[in-house]
Amino acid sequence: MPKQNILPKVAVIGSGFAGLSAAAHLAKAGYLVDVYEKNDTIGGRARQLRTDNGYVFDMGPSWYWMPDVFEKFFNEFGYKPSDFYELIKLDPGFSIVFGHNDIVNIPDNPIALDEIFESIEKGSSKQLATFMKEAEYKYNVGMKKLVYKPGLSFTEFIDSDIITGVFKLQLFQSFSEHVKKYFKHPKLIALMEFPILFLGATAKNTPALYSLMNYAGLKLGTWYPKGGFAAVIDAMKKVAERQGVNFYINEPILKINIINKNASQVILVNKKAREYDAIVAAADYHHVENVLLGDDYRNYDEKYWDKRLLAPSSLIFYLGVTKKISKLDHHNLFFDEDLKVHEDEIYQNPQWPSKPLFYVCCTSKTDAKVAPEGHENIFILMPLATGLTDTEELREQYFDMIMERLEKHTSESIRPHIDYKKSYCINDFVKDYNSYKGNAYGLANTLMQTANLKPSIKNKKLNNLFYAGQLTVPGPGVPPSIISGKVAALQIRNYINNS
Repeated sequence: MPKQNILPKVAVIGSGFAGLSAAAHLAKAGYLVDVYEKNDTIGGRARQLRTDNGYVFDMGPSWYWMPDVFEKFFNEFGYKPSDFYELIKLDPGFSIVFGHNDIVNIPDNPIALDEIFESIEKGSSKQLATFMKEAEYKYNVGMKKLVYKPGLSFTEFIDSDIITGVFKLQLFQSFSEHVKKYFKHPKLIALMEFPILFLGATAKNTPALYSLMNYAGLKLGTWYPKGGFAAVIDAMKKVAERQGVNFYINEPILKINIINKNASQVILVNKKAREYDAIVAAADYHHVENVLLGDDYRNYDEKYWDKRLLAPSSLIFYLGVTKKISKLDHHNLFFDEDLKVHEDEIYQNPQWPSKPLFYVCCTSKTDAKVAPEGHENIFILMPLATGLTDTEELREQYFDMIMERLEKHTSESIRPHIDYKKSYCINDFVKDYNSYKGNAYGLANTLMQTANLKPSIKNKKLNNLFYAGQLTVPGPGVPPSIISGKVAALQIRNYINNS
């Protein structure tokens, strides 16, 4: 333990959103904080790819939802997001492609949204209002209370809002059943269910609590941070540095040394040991347990991990195109094949999909600086089961399959105009992030993997090791990861103050 009058030292392993958040909060509390990042830039999955011929790609997250969570983070340090980056509200927020010339653009205007719903299913705008009122309640309780619980005891939920609203939160009803109570048309069901893709589970297995995501997407809006998500990462890094945080890149941790039930040292690549009073493991949870700690000090064995339902991995393509493509919006969701079949090929019978759904992001529609003049930058993501064999041949096979559908949708050739192309898939997630089975989004948010039923934020065998990120509470996604870092930091403060 730290000696009297000596500031406690804390190591943070991993510099994604959770690691940055934890580091900033701990340094603000007066601790000496070092952040270790194995890659050559900070940001974890939110790293940015810059090409020699002028393209800029966000490598991971691309949806800026729940702006209040970002605002809250910066406010806690005396800032606001606009001190660091410009936010642009997208209109349409996103577009859903149901087939050739069958597109639904989701407007920022609530009256226009009602008109779209009515055009698809008569009476559905009133149903939407009722649905969204419930979703707003869940958002206010879920995102302002539930997600800040560390999940260490069920007594945490002895809270008047949570207890009185337990039925309104609908933890025990499936999201799919909930949506179908309100809407009958397949297009509206698909529209309302699509945010569950971000939670990495089927709508059938996800609690209806998560209709809060519909409130986030349809009411709070879809935003874009100018410069891409790297602008947010850079802003959080600046906040952390202003609190005194030190960053070490290209510095993977080889091992955590344990002394008297304390995680006391991190071992660097040069075999040098650095001593700490506490550690936040914001790297892949399974990797930390399996490699950095080993069997004697891990919370969970391999049988436990193998039984977890993981969110998908992804096959991603980063494409630079030497012309403008008029029929693409900033966010484009391709639902022109059967979602249920694709879901089955991810969760029930894991395999490379037969007719995949996919997502296309074209940030050059909003931000002129991410591609050369007259060009587009295109990010394509296809959800994929974890743990599959990943080869260049398979990647190319799916590239051609996706591009045929994309070219059909846009009614123009794209492949002959590509002057930059990079793929990213399961093997890369494992290599770059030590990602368990190559997952992209952490654990699926099923009922049995929600709140206290997620992997614990605290190492149960050690006094001073806490976890943060998408494999622990509150779960996957950028806002939950930011919150996870704060929750882990608070647990360390409680531990040090009470020691």
